[in-house]
Amino acid sequence: MKQAIVYHEDYNKYDLGVDHPLIGDKPKKIMAYLKDKSLLSEFQVFTPKKATETDLLKVHTTPYVEHIKKLSETGGWLSEDTPAPKGIFEIASLAAGGSICAGEKLFEGFQIAVNPLGGFHHASKGHSSGFCFFNDIAIAIEFLREHHHLKRFMIIDVDVHHGNGTQDIYIDDHSVLNLSFHQDGRTLYPGTGGVETLGREDAAGYTINLPFPPGTGGESYLKAFKEIVPPVTRQFKPDIIVYQSGVDTHHVDPLADLNLTYQTYYHLAKQVADLSRNTCDKLLVLLGGGYNSVACIKSYYNVICGLLGKQDYLEEGDIPDTDPEAVRHVISQLKTSLSEYWTL
Repeated sequence: MKQAIVYHEDYNKYDLGVDHPLIGDKPKKIMAYLKDKSLLSEFQVFTPKKATETDLLKVHTTPYVEHIKKLSETGGWLSEDTPAPKGIFEIASLAAGGSICAGEKLFEGFQIAVNPLGGFHHASKGHSSGFCFFNDIAIAIEFLREHHHLKRFMIIDVDVHHGNGTQDIYIDDHSVLNLSFHQDGRTLYPGTGGVETLGREDAAGYTINLPFPPGTGGESYLKAFKEIVPPVTRQFKPDIIVYQSGVDTHHVDPLADLNLTYQTYYHLAKQVADLSRNTCDKLLVLLGGGYNSVACIKSYYNVICGLLGKQDYLEEGDIPDTDPEAVRHVISQLKTSLSEYWTL
């Protein structure tokens, strides 16, 4: 098995300010930690280029792209939670280019490709917030659709926040199976991603949302994952899997209220890698959110361990669900909703 990782020093300029949860040194810290743990040598490292405006416009509207360019010249605010520092157009384009580059490596003999600065799933076609400027998930998908004529794309998004932008883009597209596990939108930004949202018309069943109640722990999270994701993946038969592996579900993350632990990320990533090997053998990994500066790096390390099947992963004490009945109920509710479309 061959693995690729894309990295550019300018990734660390994706920085929204010292008082903002998104601080720009995370990519550098991830690479340093992997090197320190002797895992970076398992990857071939590639330097990405910026996504072109043509790439961006496959997903985003012209007025939106022009708006980001203008903000990049002057500085300002994209939304109330997303400052737009000068130069952000170039850095956000580079992040999207990183996901394109990583996706391309899957057609050059690599089975797994990782972009540490990816997974910006709140960016929709013509608007965004949630620290996101361009939806690199969709930009990479559309690039690969055009250049490699793929027919079936699967997104597995485990970031604690629902990927509302990705859902907006693909809710009518049955060639993209968009599966999101996240904290219930009634208790967390962006307020979307209910079990009742399943896609529209002939794309019904191709949008799958599992909104966990606050206080959900790793054991029941993994149980839900095993009950839903493998059978749906095998039935869909994807040509590629895009794994948005956000770790802001960790129990010490300051922005949310789920109680996952380090080992959860290992087991999730291992399952996703196994699913990829048994279906398409093409796995694009975008590391996604994580806002505790220590816990997120250790959690990403466990993601990488899981992808590679390494046993030297970090562990901590499991945290039980605060309301196990509520967790069981929402899992049952989703399985019932999906029974019309998938055999579970």
